[in-house]
Amino acid sequence: MTQSNSSLLRSSPERRARAQTTQGPRAEARAVVTRRVPAVSRAIAILRLLGHSEAPQGVHAIANALGLVPSTCLHILRVLVAEELASFDSETKRYALAAGVLSIAGGMLRRRSFSDVAQPVLDDLSRRWSATAIAVESSGLEHIFVSAISRTEQALRIRVDIGSRFPALISATGRCLAAFGDHPAKELDRRFRALRWDNPPTLRGWRAEVEVTRASGYAIDDGRYISGVTIVAAPVFSLRRPKYALAIVGIAEQLRKIGYESIGKALRTESEALSRRLEDGGG
Repeated sequence: MTQSNSSLLRSSPERRARAQTTQGPRAEARAVVTRRVPAVSRAIAILRLLGHSEAPQGVHAIANALGLVPSTCLHILRVLVAEELASFDSETKRYALAAGVLSIAGGMLRRRSFSDVAQPVLDDLSRRWSATAIAVESSGLEHIFVSAISRTEQALRIRVDIGSRFPALISATGRCLAAFGDHPAKELDRRFRALRWDNPPTLRGWRAEVEVTRASGYAIDDGRYISGVTIVAAPVFSLRRPKYALAIVGIAEQLRKIGYESIGKALRTESEALSRRLEDGGG
């Protein structure tokens, strides 16, 4: 398997915000109304693009990548430069992220994050099985974010970086969120139908796998998401919700020899320990 097809979780196209309308006071109490603010969405998309780019980008390259009108893209870039979130090279006419982004993230960086707590666990798991170990954080049912990763020299090289985001319900981590997140079944079904897999399960089959995950405390994706790759994951709870997950990723044959059940139980044990530490204030 080449690097080009070995992404752990393939990014979906940028989803635009959709306004949600409700009727009556009870419905308003249950739902959060989100109004579209195109300029904000475009600015965030530009910052994400610059953050994932290995080299500075020109206006037209940015506009083409995001489907923006070049003049609109230029206006937003100028504001980002003025706010010191982006930098502009007058010689090359290209833009890059600026240090102002760090000042915004400073508060989070100063706190002891989940990734700090999870990293030693990932390092141990990766060495134990010569596989890639990752920690992810969820933001509801929209996306999961990679918050920590550990590899060994023998581990499968996966094109995923800290901060990468992917559809929340995809693969083994998605089964964990579906099993323990207390989300409406209709909403899970709707989002499942939008997922893209190499070997997609049926909705009935996926529901059954979610139930198995709920009973066992861990999930297994055996080549469904990425052909030839197995992903085993277990949820980590914060305030009794599955906000995080630990996962082991490797070539199916390699992990099958170790034993999916053995890996799953070990992940469950580590995840339960991390959940207790988070409940106690991060340990």
